Amino acid sequence: MNASSQIARSLPEGVVLDVSIEDLSFTAYVVVSEPDIELVADFVPAEQFSQDGDVHVTAVGDAAQARSQVEDLAFNMNPGDAAVFLCADRHAYNATLEELGQNTAGH
Repeated sequence: MNASSQIARSLPEGVVLDVSIEDLSFTAYVVVSEPDIELVADFVPAEQFSQDGDVHVTAVGDAAQARSQVEDLAFNMNPGDAAVFLCADRHAYNATLEELGQNTAGH
């Protein structure tokens, strides 16, 4: 799986990415956060929920899970969907960003 992405904007807890994986393009919210779905509304704007497409949420408990979480979510997504990655710590966050096509060396 070859992902490429551009940072769309920064969040206090992470970043918003425009991601492309093969024929799939989507918005990804990658944040360091507790794995609590109630927190999603804190950094995903309300208009994201009212647009066409689903919002998929997953927790990344540690860096070793990043690849499988990104692959699993991407497999279940359609164009126009959004993905939210709630990363348990900075290591999980950096690993998830790398899986989504960001080079985190030196960050």
